[in-house]
Amino acid sequence: MNFSTEKSGDKLRLYLRGEIDHHNAAEVRTRIDRILETELPGVFYFNLSGVTFCDSSGLGLVMGRMRKCATQDTSLIVEAPSEAVMKILNIAGMDKLLRIERSNGNGKAS
Repeated sequence: MNFSTEKSGDKLRLYLRGEIDHHNAAEVRTRIDRILETELPGVFYFNLSGVTFCDSSGLGLVMGRMRKCATQDTSLIVEAPSEAVMKILNIAGMDKLLRIERSNGNGKAS
């Protein structure tokens, strides 16, 4: 599991790639939280277009970043979720609680 970030003004975009499962969710969570605490963005775009597998640990990762952003007064936008991510978000009903943008930052659907 790897990721990259882009920052522009008060906007931070994080691109997550690979599988989110119980083997890597804790490490990724720690790394993302450290970035959020350091950068303190006004808007956090969590781009999940490169996620190929997502289980309940991935759902927990998304939910935890939702809570983390709320404590920092940061707006969270789940951006361009892959089919695997969208499926688990729908099943859990999180699609009703999260702001989800189906296209990525350049306006293209992923």
